Amino acid sequence: MDIVSVALKRYSTKAFDATKKLTAEQAENLKTLLQYSPSSTNSQPWHFIVASSDEGKARVAKAASGTYVFNERKILDASHVVVFCAKTAMDDAWLERVVNQEEADGRFANADAKAANHKGRTFFADMHRKELHDDAQWMAKQVYLNVGNFLLGVAAMGLDAVPIEGVDFAILDAEFDLKA
Repeated sequence: MDIVSVALKRYSTKAFDATKKLTAEQAENLKTLLQYSPSSTNSQPWHFIVASSDEGKARVAKAASGTYVFNERKILDASHVVVFCAKTAMDDAWLERVVNQEEADGRFANADAKAANHKGRTFFADMHRKELHDDAQWMAKQVYLNVGNFLLGVAAMGLDAVPIEGVDFAILDAEFDLKA
């Protein structure tokens, strides 16, 4: 596969055919793309809502009301809808969780390598949390890395996609209790 050809073919879909559904394998591949996206220092400050049922998509579509009603059909007609969510805080517990998962995945040759990796990630997290005070923006940028990776990945799978920012985020937050 030639990645440049995929990028040249990719476009933002304007409408979806509600009768077309992803296979189970395609749906799993979407989740894999989300999981293995790059992020700065592998911080992974995100989580996702993947809606494929009519009920789930209707919950997401609540945020496409009023001013954003033009996006409602896209949400309701797509086979799968992914809501990309940035963490509200990158606390020490999260950083420990990430490094422990990396260890479980076999990414470190020894305990010193794990400690060095954790120290480096914590350095950058602390820089954004304690010095620059821009950790929310930094985490949002990491989520956008995932969005870009995802859009290119689904295009490589031959699937249509569209990034949508035209939603009421306060409604999404309330519907899925995202600020909790």
